[in-house]
Formats: sequence, structure tokens, C-alpha cells
Amino acid sequence: MKNKKIYIPIIIVFGIIVSLISIYVSDFYRNRESFKENLIRFHVIANSDAPFDQALKLKVRDKILKEMDSKFKAEDIGGAREIILENRDYIKEIAMEEVKENGFNYPVNIILEEHSFPTKNYGSITLPAGNYEALRIVLGNGRGKNWWCVLFPPLCFIDIKQGLTNENTKDKLQEVLSEEEYDMINNSVQRNGELPIKLKFKVVELFEESKWKLSKIIGI
Repeated sequence: MKNKKIYIPIIIVFGIIVSLISIYVSDFYRNRESFKENLIRFHVIANSDAPFDQALKLKVRDKILKEMDSKFKAEDIGGAREIILENRDYIKEIAMEEVKENGFNYPVNIILEEHSFPTKNYGSITLPAGNYEALRIVLGNGRGKNWWCVLFPPLCFIDIKQGLTNENTKDKLQEVLSEEEYDMINNSVQRNGELPIKLKFKVVELFEESKWKLSKIIGI
């Protein structure tokens, strides 16, 4: 009972903070799931942080994107998901061959699942932290630093061939997102009296982290 009384003021203050934050980031909370449903991330996780494992990670990434470029012609996220599932064994084979060619015998795990990502900037576009559907390539123990991009719409393929620019990023995202969803992640859009998008996403990211920490404290 005593412990609960200690946390009551904390909960009240937190409730006030929640109300204030919701005013500034209400559009994010309203739309954050809708635009995520139209994206698939690409995630390559190295065996370790050793330089040779990090170099291998990038080689596997490059080989997969090069070999899948001609196959990955999807008009919507359903088609993209179907291409991934149909070629999952082929993608694994590509990765394993690259691993072996570089003198390693790490196992390779291919997973299509939801995974948590930090905030990521692509030029004028900012994708907020959160759970996204992702094709994940795990090399060996999967304990090293990872690399990620957007597989659908196919920003990975643009990036690897010619480098992302604001225009081609904009074009691809606008093909699959509504105008409202696109504006929400576009750093160049600034409405009077609102927080900048990067700052808004950072506030939400810190807020979500604080909620998780508070729930852990109260649950003790």
C-alpha cells in the first residue's frame, strides 16, 4: 500500500505530461500505423561488430539487392510480400554463397516479421521509431551492428544503384502513401505553430520509452 502511495504523484504528473504531448503529436498518433502498413524494411544483421563481420554484412546486402533488383517489381505491398515469400529460399542461397565466398561458414536466417526500428532519416523524409514489417537477414549469431533501408517502396534498390535523392524518395513514397501520410513524414512540411517533424518524432520516441520504463517501475 505504501509503495502505491509513492507512485500516485508520479502517475498524476505523467498523466498531465501525456495530455500536453498529445496536443503536439496528435497527428502522429492518428496516422502512425496507417503509413507503416504500406512499408517493408530491409534489415541485415552482422554476426558481430568485428571489422570483417561488418564488411561481410555489406557484401551480403549488396549481393542480395543486385540479384533481386530484376525480380522485385511490385505495385503494392501485397505484391512485395508475395515476391519476398516466393524468393525467400533464393535470397537465403544468395546470402549463404556470399558468406562462403568470403571464407566463412556462418548460418544464415531469413525472416519476414515485424521488428522494432529507431528513427531513420532519408534526406527530407523521417521514418519514426516503431515496429515495421521487415525482411531480416541474420548472419551467424546476429550480434553485430545492423544495416537497414526501405525495401518497399524500393528505396534500397535506388540507393544502391544511384543514391537516394529527395525527388526519387518522394516519388516512390507518394506511390504508396496518402498525401496526409506523406506530409506527416516529410521534413520540408512545416505548419505554423507545430513542432518540426524530426523533433516531434523524437518527443514521441522518448515518450514511448518513458512509458515503458514507468510501467516496469510500477510493476516491481
